[in-house]
Amino acid sequence: MDDTTSVAIIGAGPAGLAVAACLRQAGVDFIILEKEQQAAPAWRRHYERVHLHTTKRYSSLPFVPFPKHYPRYVPRALFVDYLDAYAQRFDLKPRFGETVKAVAQDGRGWRVDAPSGPLRAKHVVIASGYNAEPLRPGFAGIDTFAGKTLHSADYRNATPFAGQSVLVVGMGNTGAEIALDLVENGAQPTISVRGGVHIVPRELFGVPIQMVGMATRLGPRRLNDLLFPVILDLVLGRLEKYGLRRPGQGLLEQIAIASRIPVIDVGTIGKIREGAIKVAPDIAEISQRGARFADGKHGEFDAIIFATGYRPGYAKILEPGIQPDRSGVTPKASDLGLYLIGFHNAVTGLLREIGIEAQAIADDIRHRLNRKKASEILPV
Repeated sequence: MDDTTSVAIIGAGPAGLAVAACLRQAGVDFIILEKEQQAAPAWRRHYERVHLHTTKRYSSLPFVPFPKHYPRYVPRALFVDYLDAYAQRFDLKPRFGETVKAVAQDGRGWRVDAPSGPLRAKHVVIASGYNAEPLRPGFAGIDTFAGKTLHSADYRNATPFAGQSVLVVGMGNTGAEIALDLVENGAQPTISVRGGVHIVPRELFGVPIQMVGMATRLGPRRLNDLLFPVILDLVLGRLEKYGLRRPGQGLLEQIAIASRIPVIDVGTIGKIREGAIKVAPDIAEISQRGARFADGKHGEFDAIIFATGYRPGYAKILEPGIQPDRSGVTPKASDLGLYLIGFHNAVTGLLREIGIEAQAIADDIRHRLNRKKASEILPV
């Protein structure tokens, strides 16, 4: 007999655990399916020096603040400890090793196909995260490179690269922080920056940039996008002379339209100013010993790290024709009974949004289940 549940949750990262805890509090039954053998696998694999870029005050999951002794910006290891304790507190027991193969409509509900067999659910919550599948764009000549190549998903620390010249491809938050980790541990990194990039300090005049971002919602986005470059030039200096230019879209506009969060600087810019981290333009071609860049210059490298991002990957498990709506509760998501959580990169911080979305999804599911139950007991 197939398993049945009110809610199937796909993914046991922070988003999956948060919505499960909210469902537990709402008295709604659920089953969590996780393809790995532990909860929060992406956080366990993150490079060792990573910290939350948002403050602990606005980054905890529903009902459970971070412990008081945690620092303002929580390091990876402590965040994993927090997630383990969170799962234990709400008795969240994911089914591990369950790689979901397909999600298809089944009457008024859903069928979720997993290795242990089909799971039938009235509602499905996809919480598999942005970082499900590493993206590694193809570059001409990559097969000829004699050194080591890896995606940032496989980077742990700088120890294997001490004394080496390393090309980091991509300057998002991951690329910028890996370059910093490399230079602080004896490597000579160069960052290849394809286009424009917005860069902000982690704190602006002592105020966490997350809180500054939250305050910008009170004013017109266009006005704030005009003010930010002026303020940031005063704080960080004009970075064009180091090869770092801003994109055409304003900082807040880029977050709203493209869900691209600015680089939150934790020391990389200082090392670029010192010349310890070099900046190069986009790659034109990779050679046996290095790379030729768009400006015609060539550099020799011992290793290349691709900090080129990820894609969610959930689309391939959905039956053709099923198009989920944006992250959180929307009329379409509610009508379908198919929700996304953790896919909205906002100026207020992803973890804060996860907490808001988790509570809203649990409330919506509880409301719809109660309404259905009431309609079934009413006399015809």
